[in-house]
Amino acid sequence: MGNEVVKMKILTTQIGGLVQRAGSNNEEAVEETARLLAQATIGEGRVIFAGFDEMEAVGLNAVFAAEPFRGAVRHEQEMEIHSADRVWLFARSATDERALQFARVLAEKFIPFAVVAGEKATEDNELVDLAYTYMSTGVVRGILPGEDIGSRIVQPNLLATLFLYEAVKIAYDEMVSEEE
Repeated sequence: MGNEVVKMKILTTQIGGLVQRAGSNNEEAVEETARLLAQATIGEGRVIFAGFDEMEAVGLNAVFAAEPFRGAVRHEQEMEIHSADRVWLFARSATDERALQFARVLAEKFIPFAVVAGEKATEDNELVDLAYTYMSTGVVRGILPGEDIGSRIVQPNLLATLFLYEAVKIAYDEMVSEEE
């Protein structure tokens, strides 16, 4: 039983550090993303949440949470996206081919969009080049040592993404309420 308590303390410490880094590394991008998304709500557009794999949960949260994201709709496969819309794309990894394909289509149509993915914003990260704003969760591998030497476990991609979502939502709600 003692080993589980130690693991829980290590997990708590690692999650705390992850959230702190995600917050401090994305301060400017949080504000920029909120401003981008507010353009849709203040105008005639929608904020379209497009998540891949477990990141679909962010869209569910935006629509069905106790405090829903104003103007939010979940992306659907054949959905028509208009120039007044803004898209917020969520992927575990910036190398996710589905996310990249979708981002390329949005860029071709000149529809501004924001991205949250694991990797940092580097020159060889195509999503950074395509997106209007980009935020990194910093989760690119497990955050705890695994049983096997050198292995890592626990990849809290969704948890870190939801933290960034909440940070953006605070700024977004403020911006949108000022326009009322």
